[in-house]
Amino acid sequence: MSRKPRPAATVRVLDGRHELTLHGVTRQDDSFGISYTVAPPLPDDSGDGGGAVLLILEAEDDLGNEYSDWGGAYGTSDDGSHTNGTLTAQPALPPDARSVAVHVTFLRGGEEWTYDVPLDVPPA
Repeated sequence: MSRKPRPAATVRVLDGRHELTLHGVTRQDDSFGISYTVAPPLPDDSGDGGGAVLLILEAEDDLGNEYSDWGGAYGTSDDGSHTNGTLTAQPALPPDARSVAVHVTFLRGGEEWTYDVPLDVPPA
């Protein structure tokens, strides 16, 4: 069963130049997803030499289960003010999981920035 994500956590990222907002956890049958926004938008590889920014997700729930990145997607909003994206991890969260410690790593041009953010998990 899938539930609509809700705003959950905001953190300054990429040397404080951007703000990452994680919009909560959405349960899926074989995985879970986290939608996010980054403002201002993430840099792309259009000429500044840094290349695109990639995000990697790792997580651990309050029961001790570990989860690994299963892909995601992102793009600049229609008005250009921010980046919209999703991160997906596998396997699915067990019904009795209540929180997940999210470990998000941003990679760009050989540099990495890592952030740990706790999120509540909606009931199954």
